[in-house]
Amino acid sequence: MSYPYRSICVFCGSADGLHQAYYDAALEMGKQLAGRGIRLVYGAGRTGLMGALAQGVLENGGEVIGIAPKGLESPQLIHTSGLTSLEIVEDIQVRKARMIELADAFIAMPGGYGTADELFEVLTWSQIGLQRKPMAILNTNGYFDSLLDWVSRAFSDGFIYDEHLQLFLSESTPVALLEELANYQFPDNIGRWLVRDN
Repeated sequence: MSYPYRSICVFCGSADGLHQAYYDAALEMGKQLAGRGIRLVYGAGRTGLMGALAQGVLENGGEVIGIAPKGLESPQLIHTSGLTSLEIVEDIQVRKARMIELADAFIAMPGGYGTADELFEVLTWSQIGLQRKPMAILNTNGYFDSLLDWVSRAFSDGFIYDEHLQLFLSESTPVALLEELANYQFPDNIGRWLVRDN
């Protein structure tokens, strides 16, 4: 049986000098995507987890589409060759919109401010009804534990609804994450946030 998503956008960090566990997970994620025939959509980076992720896909015969904004398209930062496709867009906002457009689902791996921004933009678009695409969080090395605790606090204090907790899933390994993602069901009652039917 074929995997239900043809293209997955992955958000992750570009910092160097990280713990080896993060690089290993990124390489494995790339390998698993390629093995399932899933096209990677990502931010075109050649450093940090972004570079390892793309390497994992390409070394295993997969497709990679990179989307980079003007100003961050230097050869020191992005793959200027070797990707299946590279798009240079006007700015970071267009980059995010383009990645969302191209993807059937999303994965957030460990990263910094940019990754958090991308993760929550996708969740916000789902929350307000602009899309119905799943988000998965790869919680390597417990990296997202505190963030997941904060989401639980946001729910318990009433800032988000129960169905908003169903807009994403989380696993600690690429294989488990992709298996869970294959069976994901988008919550049916997401619209009550917009009409305030409490």
